[in-house]
Amino acid sequence: MMRCENHNGVRAPNAAKRFCRIARVLVAVFTAGALLSKPNKAEFYMPKIAVDAMGGDRAPEAVVEGALLAARELSVEIVLVGQKESVQRELSRHGGASKIEISPAAEVVAMHESPSVALRKKDSSMKVAFEMMKRGEADAVVSAGNSGAMMATGMFVLGRLSQVARPAIMIVVPSLSQGTVVVDAGANVDCKPKHLVQFAFMGSIYAERVLGIPTPRVGVLSNGEEDSKGNDLTRAASEQLAATSLNYIGYVEGRDIFNAKVDVIVCDGFTGNVALKTMEGAAAFAGEVLKSAFQKNLSSRLGYLMTRKSLRDAYRRLDYAEYGGAPLIGLDGVAIIAHGGSSPQAIKNAIRAARDAVEQDVNRHITEVLGQTAGMSDEKKDGLPRKIWQRVKSKIESLGNKAGTTAEKEEREGGEEG
Repeated sequence: MMRCENHNGVRAPNAAKRFCRIARVLVAVFTAGALLSKPNKAEFYMPKIAVDAMGGDRAPEAVVEGALLAARELSVEIVLVGQKESVQRELSRHGGASKIEISPAAEVVAMHESPSVALRKKDSSMKVAFEMMKRGEADAVVSAGNSGAMMATGMFVLGRLSQVARPAIMIVVPSLSQGTVVVDAGANVDCKPKHLVQFAFMGSIYAERVLGIPTPRVGVLSNGEEDSKGNDLTRAASEQLAATSLNYIGYVEGRDIFNAKVDVIVCDGFTGNVALKTMEGAAAFAGEVLKSAFQKNLSSRLGYLMTRKSLRDAYRRLDYAEYGGAPLIGLDGVAIIAHGGSSPQAIKNAIRAARDAVEQDVNRHITEVLGQTAGMSDEKKDGLPRKIWQRVKSKIESLGNKAGTTAEKEEREGGEEG
């Protein structure tokens, strides 16, 4: 405690008293500032991401390398799920054997396998990763494996958010702005208008929370901008979206995905997947044309040398690897599907996308917003009732490898009810 006395114990004069009062105020201010600036443990919490080390065309090599990049560059904990010897071998090659946790899983879901086959593999790296998240041992799952198996396994282990009728695959496409969110990119081939409305809410929340777009503009993908265009699905969905609180701008066309006219585009999974594969093909074609042009003669090679930095920057902006993976939006947990041919950089960015979704608490916001929207969740009409789904799940688990025919039949019937 500061005392306003001289060394002889005599009370200080008025000027000195004023100085002492000021000094005491300053000490109090700095002390309070120091207390307020003490670090909060919650601020240093690092999301734990379970990465399917065996998923993808380049697994486990590219996956392990990408996980190590993420562990070094992102504030995350990584657990690699897969065949222990293979994963350890790859970690040792990069000097990271002691840095990353391994969770063993004996089986692998191949890229060509059907979802029903994947579900019967009880110890697959994909299923073990989801089960870790269900037990609270991980905050998110990342896999470059079979997207159909990823969705089926996620639904089987985690289920969907209580307010969501159908989870969807969401992608972020490079555009003249921060990127365009497209929902659905392939999970739901046949949709009802109410599903597209939910896709719009989920995509809008993701765009706002993760991409930082205030009041995202929402559009329905159609064959023209005029209200008379589209089909029964798009017209009904457009009418319902116009009555919501979303920033709905009407129909948009395929070219609008790139021109910054819209931030969130909704469509059924059939249309979205065709659009996605067309974009991938167009990007690959453009790359080959440019490569051929720059190799044509000496002057074109010199032109490339003079502009290669700008060209690399442009390619980086167009590269899917820079945008991470595709969230399985609507699952009761965070799951990211990376491209099957993902490079280590793409795996790292898929992990980044998972981290961002966890930190921004996207699922909680989806549940809250959809819960406030009247008529958005009629479980008996919109999807398989929870009790029936649990019964199907239990039957598959009990029958194991012999449950193929019965389980597949009930799964198909359950999908038709949705």
